[in-house]
Amino acid sequence: MNEREKMLAGQWYDANFDKNLINERLKVKSKCDEFNQIPHNKVEERKQILREILKNELSEGLDISSPFTVDYGENISFGKNCFVNHYCYFMDGAQITIGNNVFFGPYVGLYTATHPLQSSSRNEGLEKAKPITIGDNCWFGANVSVMPGVTIGEGCVLAAGAVVTKDIPDNSLAAGVPAKVISTINQTEELD
Repeated sequence: MNEREKMLAGQWYDANFDKNLINERLKVKSKCDEFNQIPHNKVEERKQILREILKNELSEGLDISSPFTVDYGENISFGKNCFVNHYCYFMDGAQITIGNNVFFGPYVGLYTATHPLQSSSRNEGLEKAKPITIGDNCWFGANVSVMPGVTIGEGCVLAAGAVVTKDIPDNSLAAGVPAKVISTINQTEELD
C-alpha cells in the first residue's frame, strides 16, 4: 500500500515526508488560498473553486465563508443547507461526513489526524486518520474543536469553545473541555 492508501484505510502513514501526499495538500491549499481571495459577491467564481477543492458537485444550499482551509478536500461530504463561517479548518485525512442543515460558527476545527505518543515515531512523520461523522441539524458554536473518530448525533448543539473527544448522542447540548453532555434538547418544545 502507498501512504495515501494507508491514510484512507486508517493505518499509520507517513503524512510529513511522503512527496505525493505533500503535493496533494499543496495543490488543495493553494486552491483554498485562491478561494479565500475571491470577494464574497463573486458567487459563481467561489462555487467553481469550491468544486475544485471538494472535487465534487456542491450540495444544495452550501455556503462557505472565507477563509476556509482543508488538507485534501475530497474527503469531505456536505449535506444540504450547510453553513461554514469564517476561519474554519477541516483536516480531512479521513472522511468527514456532514449531514443536512449543519451550521459551523467561526474558527471551528474538525481534526481527523492523531499522532503517536512516542517522539521517535512522530519524528518519522507518522500519523493516523480517523473519520468524523456529523448528523443532521447540528450547530457548532465558535471555536469548537472535534477530535479524530468522533460521531455527533442529529440535532446536537456544541457550545462555543467545546473540545469534542467522544461521541455525542442525538439531541444533546454539549459544552466544555473535554465536552460533556449537559442536557437533552427537546426538538418539539416551543420557543419562549
